[in-house]
Amino acid sequence: MSAELPGQDTTRHGEPPYEELRSEGWTRLLTAARRRLERTSGALDGEIGLTAPSEAERRTVIGVTGRYRPETVKRLAVPLAALDAYLYDRYGTGLLQTLGRLNGPLRDRPAERADEDTRREQSLTSARSSRLAGEDWFAAWLDRLAADGTLTRLLRREDASLVDAAVRVLEGLPRDPSRVVPLPVLAEWATGDTKALVPGAPLEQLVLRALVLRAGGRYAGGDVPRDRSGRRALWESAGAIADDLASQVLVLGIRPEGDTVVCDWLRDAADFGIPFRLTLHQLASDPVVLADRDIFVCENPAVLRTAAAELEAESAALVCTEGVPSAACHKLLGDAARAGARLHWRADFDWAGLRITAAAVERHGARLWRMTAADYRDALGQGESTPLAGPPAASPWDPRLAQDMEKSGHAVMEERLLPALLADLTRT
Repeated sequence: MSAELPGQDTTRHGEPPYEELRSEGWTRLLTAARRRLERTSGALDGEIGLTAPSEAERRTVIGVTGRYRPETVKRLAVPLAALDAYLYDRYGTGLLQTLGRLNGPLRDRPAERADEDTRREQSLTSARSSRLAGEDWFAAWLDRLAADGTLTRLLRREDASLVDAAVRVLEGLPRDPSRVVPLPVLAEWATGDTKALVPGAPLEQLVLRALVLRAGGRYAGGDVPRDRSGRRALWESAGAIADDLASQVLVLGIRPEGDTVVCDWLRDAADFGIPFRLTLHQLASDPVVLADRDIFVCENPAVLRTAAAELEAESAALVCTEGVPSAACHKLLGDAARAGARLHWRADFDWAGLRITAAAVERHGARLWRMTAADYRDALGQGESTPLAGPPAASPWDPRLAQDMEKSGHAVMEERLLPALLADLTRT
């Protein structure tokens, strides 16, 4: 919303003939006057200047000020009061009125900034009244919106209400990590519009920026993933599901109890040593109660693929997270852990792998599977390794592991440990 200077009469009925003021001699002068007046709330003190004036501009300034200026002059200065008096004497309208009639009302930029500052503070105050205000990530999110100009841009587009909507979305995320909520349901609850969180929507971007901070150091640079799969994984990490058919988990050798269709499929796949993909929709529709007391969890599909090829039906129950665990993966393993299964978890020896593993220990009470400093040193000594990348992470279950990784500066992928992993997975 633009503030206009008071006392401007822009009525065009019977206005004087302003053709002269649209000529070369006046254009830059009046533009400079408008710019100065908008910056100073219409104050007529001070002066404006023209550098490298044309001959027409020199003659105009001489006429306005009544002072001769030589043709060699490099800069012309014109007091605003003199320009105001000249226009009033010649046209019967002062500088403010003349500019208003020529090109529309002048803006009062100081008043606009003050109004913008007030509305920015009101928006932040409203957001800080959320029950999430005590969370460090939430406070950091608001600080970034204010600091990088996002909130200002929203205010100028009359879209500041998106911040309140984003806060409602964040408040609507499940508190219980075993629960999930479909994105359309969350969007309708928070905004009344089931499509408010579709990919690319302004509200989606605002919320995902908060979720990156909520996820801690899992996202290098604190940037929202650009690819759709990365954004979906970010939503799922917060318990919001864009598509319960797209959220999947890769398994091998899972033999559940029960007589549902999905349980039958899983047992048949296990008996033939065939990898199987479970969707979140299947897990939610047909409860899968795992009979296995020990479930092994790896990060890379290559491990599961090799186990299927070499061990076939003799493989122990194995779940592959394929990077950051999906909602389907968390659903399957969370239910198994609550039913008493022991989860033996490992990931790559890189910073992302440490974060994935630490989160599994905290969320599911997982045990470590060849994920110690000694395992890392043994694997590191078996060949060339890739450099570590991204922000460092901790290994609370074995602090020496993170220290050794930082010291060496090298990552080791799970495939390096395949012989030992396959030996662990062989059913006895």
